[in-house]
Order: sequence, then structure tokens, then C-alpha cells
Amino acid sequence: MSIWRCQPIWIDTLVGAITTRVALAQSELAQSGPTMVKADEIPNPSTQQLAELPRQMQYVPASNPAPRVLTIAQIQQFNAQGFLMPFDGLDGQEVRDLRNYFDGVLAAFLEMGRSSYSINTAHLRFARIYQLVQHPRLVRPVADLLGPNVVCWGSHFFCKLPRDGKRVPWHQDSTYWPLSPTKTVTLWLAIDDADPQNGNMKFIPGSHLHGLIDYDETHQADTILDLAVRDPFKYGVGEADDTLRAGQFSLHSDLLLHGSEANNSDRRRCGLTIRYAAADVRTWYDWHHKGFVVSGENVGSHWANPPCPKN
Repeated sequence: MSIWRCQPIWIDTLVGAITTRVALAQSELAQSGPTMVKADEIPNPSTQQLAELPRQMQYVPASNPAPRVLTIAQIQQFNAQGFLMPFDGLDGQEVRDLRNYFDGVLAAFLEMGRSSYSINTAHLRFARIYQLVQHPRLVRPVADLLGPNVVCWGSHFFCKLPRDGKRVPWHQDSTYWPLSPTKTVTLWLAIDDADPQNGNMKFIPGSHLHGLIDYDETHQADTILDLAVRDPFKYGVGEADDTLRAGQFSLHSDLLLHGSEANNSDRRRCGLTIRYAAADVRTWYDWHHKGFVVSGENVGSHWANPPCPKN
């Protein structure tokens, strides 16, 4: 019996002209209509609604005396700094296949008038991504941090096109999420090389230890997100570039301050953010419909455990 929850299509080779890839992506979007509608109907609560939730917004240290992949020193580093990098995730062929696949999906979304930042909840839309987030080389280091019972509840392509002029202000991921406690780890998987020239992500080490940090609303045209933390550098020591080669990934805490500058280069910078949480995390506003088990058990049966999309 296969250990995968759906056919492992992420290892298939996707070749051909860009027109073929576009046709494939558009076909998948059409076939996944009901699943896409369901994903899009899960609400995003307002800032006021989030403030009213009884969320526990303090860092929960990772504790694992016998990790399978990470070292004890790496777990201690994650607790102290809030991130780890780089890890080798996909091999050369795997990342080429994923990039070819994403090229088609991106072309289809742009053709529909959507932005390069709009391809979210991808694991509920595309079987290929539902399968990818179960990849053992991705899940095992996450389980060393979160424990044996892990769900994937989020996946979002963040694609900075060449010279698009958009920056991501300093923020904490957990600010936006109706989840508690704060036990989500974000895995940022590089589809393209990411470096300072094309706007790689940056971290403020140690900033995850301050709980929820005050922020301001921002509506500047050159920013992607609408919330920005005030005086970010008083919450940590300097900044660290999340420089990755395609196929590598980083891990960071949901409370860690991070952001990125605009891509002013002639190269694209695309990454897939995958959100993993300990299975005992609880949600509001129907967000439990986003999550399925990738390791261990569905503790308390809280998560909806949606099946693999049929595309």
C-alpha cells in the first residue's frame, strides 16, 4: 500500500512548450472548480475579529531529545533565533519539474487577470501541491520541531516578477491567522534562486520571543501586505538574508519578524510557502477545513483532513 494520500504526481516529468503548460494549468483550474470555490470561501477574519479571539500569542519552544533529522544544536538555534536554513529539499530534476509546473499555473492565473501573488491555498487546488507538501524531506525536519503529529494547513506561491517593485514589510505571520497556540512553522521552498539582488526574504533573529508585536496598517502601493511592524529592529539583533538555491528551503517560526525588499533585478524570485502546524493547534473561522495530516495523527480530530484534489 502506498504511504501517499494521493498519487505522487509531483515526481512526474513535465516537459513541453509553454503553451502546453498553460493548457495543463487551465485544465486543472477548470477541473478543480468545486475545490477552488471551497478554498476561496474560507474567510479571512479582519484585524478586529482577530484581536477578539482568545489566541495564545507566545512562542512555544521546540523540545525534542531524539530528533530524526535535525541536531539538538539546530533545535536550540531555532528556539534562540526563530529560523533555520538552508536545507536541501528537492533534487535538480524535482525542482525543474516543479518550476515547469508552476510556470504553467502562473501563466494561467495571469491570463485570468490575477496577480503573481494570488496563488494561495495551493494544496486544496492542485493534487501536485497536495502531494508535494507530504514530501519526507520537507516534513521530517518540521516534525522534529513540532512533534510527531503535524498538519499542513497552508501553501502559497510568492512570486516576485522581475522589477515588479513590490516589497514585503516587516511582519509576523501569526498576526494574520486565527490559530492558537502559535505552533506553526513556515517552510519557504525556493523554486527560483533567491538572493539579495532579487529580493530574498530577511529575518530579524530573536524577534519571535516577543509575542505579538504592535503594528500599523499600511496601504502603500509598493507593499504586498497591509500590516507593518513598528520599529522592527528593536526586537532582535540585526537581520539575516534567507539566501537559497532553487530546491533549498528555510524554516521559520510564525512569530518571527521577516520581510523582503523589492525585486529590482531581471530575474524572477518565486518560492512556495508551506505552513505546517502541530496537530493540537486549534482554529476559528472555518480554517480547520484547510488542514490535513502529513505526519502522525489528527489529535482531537479538529482538522477537516480534506482529500487530495481530483486533478
